[in-house]
Amino acid sequence: MRAKTAAPALALLLLLLSACGAPPAEESAPTALPAPEETQKIAEEAAEETAEETAEEAAEETAETEEKTMLCLKIGDTAVTVNWEDNASVQALAELCREEALTVRLSRYGGFEQVGPLGTSLPREDKQTTTGAGDVVLYAGNQIVVFYGSNTWAYTRLGHITDKSAEELTALLGSGDQTLTLWLEGER
Repeated sequence: MRAKTAAPALALLLLLLSACGAPPAEESAPTALPAPEETQKIAEEAAEETAEETAEEAAEETAETEEKTMLCLKIGDTAVTVNWEDNASVQALAELCREEALTVRLSRYGGFEQVGPLGTSLPREDKQTTTGAGDVVLYAGNQIVVFYGSNTWAYTRLGHITDKSAEELTALLGSGDQTLTLWLEGER
């Protein structure tokens, strides 16, 4: 009698064990992964969004910094608008003006420029350059030059006066020695 009852119990046990061994069909289906091209496209879009956000944040920070520390220039009593270069020389020049305005005595030279000593040397990236009226350059690393005419020499570009014509610059710079004043607007 034991053998008769053991066989159905064993069959029931085997049936139960086989049912536990495999998960239901809906749970065993693999999750669909995107194709490699789709994965790459998603990654590139995410990288572009991150790069754009980073660039926008950097531009906002730069604009805020430039607003606070705009380098200004005055020749004699005449303030002029300068489009400054983005280089180490201009950054060092602005740093010189951080504590107080920098005043430079300019002397006429050659009938086309006014030149004056800065009292210190700035980083320089001299390149053979043909200047024009309104150009502001660094000469020999320690002198600032403002042109009302033209010359060709190795200079480091600092900026260009944008609100005066060649005739206005000649009237301003061509009649005698001048004083140039540099300061940082927004620092005071």
